[in-house]
Amino acid sequence: MEEVYEFLKQAGTYYLATCENGQPRVRPFGTIHIYKDRLYIQTGKSKAVSRQLHANPKLELCAMLDGRWLRVEATAVEDDDREARVSMLEAYPSLRAMYSPDDGNTEVWFLRKVTATFSSFTEEPRVTKF
Repeated sequence: MEEVYEFLKQAGTYYLATCENGQPRVRPFGTIHIYKDRLYIQTGKSKAVSRQLHANPKLELCAMLDGRWLRVEATAVEDDDREARVSMLEAYPSLRAMYSPDDGNTEVWFLRKVTATFSSFTEEPRVTKF
């Protein structure tokens, strides 16, 4: 999990894919956080990505860094614990201009059943699961 976290953190931006009525939906994301030994992402309940994850929690994300890329397949689980939201917003102070732990909009999701594949053009893919 730490290696996946570090890769995504260093990449800065990753692309999160969900599904809506059978149509893939992809958008840039930047939040990645470890809280209570789980990997978390954050969004707002008012966004389409939230509605899509509530309807179908399966997701994939992809990031590229220094000629290598990471693909992560996972199931997202919403964590309604206030402390999880606080922890995310402490890790990303810039989000505080748009979100707060008690605004009714901020939500955090942890990833489970994770399959992470590290790839490059020069090495065989390496898979890790957690």
